[in-house]
Amino acid sequence: MAVAGPGRGWWRKAGGVGALLAHLPALALAAPTGPVAGNAEAVVVTAPALRVETLIDRRIYTVDADLQSLTGTVADVLGAVPSVEVDADGNVSLRGDASVTILVDGRPVAQLAGQTAGDALQQIPAQDIERIEVLTNPPAQYKAEGSAGVINIVTRRVRRSGLSGGAQASAGDHHRSLLSGSANLGAGPWNVSATASVRHDERERQVASVRTITDPATAVQTLGGHSQDETVVRTLPRLKLGVDFAPDEHRKVGAAFSRGERRGRRDFDQRDQSGPDAVPPTEITDRQSVGREWSFDTDQRLTFEQTTARAGESLNLALTRSVFREREHYDYVNLALLPAGPPTYDDLALGEDLVSMGFNADYAGPAVAGRILRFGVGLRRDDDGYDSAGDTLDPLSRQPTVDPTLTNQFRYGRREQAAYASYQAASGHWSLLGGLRLERTLIDTLQVGSNIAGRARYLRVYPSLHLERSVSDATTLSLGLTRRVAWPDASALNPFIDHQDTANLRAGNPSLPPQDTRAFELGVSVDTGRRTYGATGYLRLLRDAVTDVTVPVASDVVLTTKTTLPQSRAGGLEFTANGHLTAAFGYALSGNLYYSQIDGTPLGIPGLRSTAGLNAKFSLDYRKGRDAAQLSLSRSDRRLTPQGEIGALNQVNVGWRHPLGGTLVAVATVADLFNGQRYTRTVRSPLLDEAYRRLTVGRVGYVGLAYGFGREPRKAKPPGFDYDS
Repeated sequence: MAVAGPGRGWWRKAGGVGALLAHLPALALAAPTGPVAGNAEAVVVTAPALRVETLIDRRIYTVDADLQSLTGTVADVLGAVPSVEVDADGNVSLRGDASVTILVDGRPVAQLAGQTAGDALQQIPAQDIERIEVLTNPPAQYKAEGSAGVINIVTRRVRRSGLSGGAQASAGDHHRSLLSGSANLGAGPWNVSATASVRHDERERQVASVRTITDPATAVQTLGGHSQDETVVRTLPRLKLGVDFAPDEHRKVGAAFSRGERRGRRDFDQRDQSGPDAVPPTEITDRQSVGREWSFDTDQRLTFEQTTARAGESLNLALTRSVFREREHYDYVNLALLPAGPPTYDDLALGEDLVSMGFNADYAGPAVAGRILRFGVGLRRDDDGYDSAGDTLDPLSRQPTVDPTLTNQFRYGRREQAAYASYQAASGHWSLLGGLRLERTLIDTLQVGSNIAGRARYLRVYPSLHLERSVSDATTLSLGLTRRVAWPDASALNPFIDHQDTANLRAGNPSLPPQDTRAFELGVSVDTGRRTYGATGYLRLLRDAVTDVTVPVASDVVLTTKTTLPQSRAGGLEFTANGHLTAAFGYALSGNLYYSQIDGTPLGIPGLRSTAGLNAKFSLDYRKGRDAAQLSLSRSDRRLTPQGEIGALNQVNVGWRHPLGGTLVAVATVADLFNGQRYTRTVRSPLLDEAYRRLTVGRVGYVGLAYGFGREPRKAKPPGFDYDS
């Protein structure tokens, strides 16, 4: 069978890489939306764009000099950070491991957990980010979740006397636009801040796949083709408020509130065809969808900080609550083209509700001769609900009939109680940070329709150790050891077989255990003042890693479920180099030369499978006076899966800034200059052979102006060791 091309409009719109680029419109005039709450100096680039500081337990990247942070999203900024990879859907991995805990100001938020994280990172504006902390071996204060480690997004905390702020407006290609503003008022012990933004975004995504399914009884092969053109249009308002009260130098009470919303539509045209191999297709269908989507997220925090006259002694209390709610509705028209038949109609409604509440208390004893003892407790409660309802519609009356293959309710609850203690000491050339964390986790699930309940109880200890030794004034050696855990995503535990895509069924596995990870790393860093270099070797030993497995269940239908791998391992060598080529040019180079090995025995794949690759990033920054320009390149190499592999991903970003006088500046940025966001995946098994490609037309350009008023305070150096970030 000769598989026809993807659905209607594919070649007209995409016609290969060259046509894709040719059909993109030129950049429209725009204005940047960067962090110019003070004055224009807030967007001055100092090479390199990502200033980095290495501490005993983390690397800190100050990102406000990255021009992509002015107009982009959190996903854009994370994509520039060494060790971090971000795919076309905003999904984050650290050293190639997607099990990453993402925190905001040291605390979890509902929208950045589970399957919603990638989408949320592509919607949250980057303008409020001050720095990003990467902890590949987090200390005991951080929850043990996330086998790859923790990424902590630290937002701006402005505290100054008087009134300051800024306002920006922008319009970009593909009908994109953004309005934003910020204000801060400091008066005596009080400080009040507010930021608001509205982003309009349009994206196009194109999918194509070809697969061959072999009947195990007859050895007859069925060839299938699938294509989809999808358009997403979104409007994203966001508001953030903060109030701090500091009656004296030892006490501070804070309250923060944020709310974001998303309204838009998601339309697609999908074509599927199948038939015996080497003959014309015997079945062709077309599915057209008109969808509407809405979501909102909110985060509330109350904090209390108390210090004493004794150096280092502090008490920090935090109470947090975050909510994420999403609603989607799709109307479908199904056309049978071969053999011809009358159209059919159906609809689908999806709902997701995530609520997370937490309390943390952290105490640090007074520093005595370079030694500090810290301990704390934490409580967290997650309640998640997932609902879907599908109907088939009568062609004449349009009266709905419930479709049981699409109607489902699933509930997930997790309770965590944790306590930790850590000890930090420095003596001569040595520094030590060691700790133990005890976590008790209770998980309850319920598949409502089938009344299938699940329950799991765990009590585990997670040790961590960090050592540093100064070999010279410029050179430091480091050692890190930790034990981590990766809990299965809530939806991965749902046993319901989802028929949203009739040719690609999906189901979870309620029996999934948590993944257990032992992580080791040994590194060296050199800081000459003008240049910094570093190399870190790492090894992760994983047990019960969760993975997807796809099997055919009919001649043209596959089912993707979850299973675990008894053992797998990953390791590699990371390297970084930052510095100045001349007084005007700075550079940053980073890479991860990795190796991974998978035991696919549970999937019927005998023996071990392994792969090696290189993820690399390079940026070149130019500064002369207050003029600045940036060029950055990144490549994520192919990754191994139990049944195949995921292809490489390349991206190029450019940026430019020019002062116009006073606090007025012109900025131009282009993200993903060559539309490199191509996700490819292959599956190879005795009964299934599939090649899948998804292209996101991701080039985003802005050109425009920014203006600010008030004074921007001198930024404080990140603390040498700060549990609360």
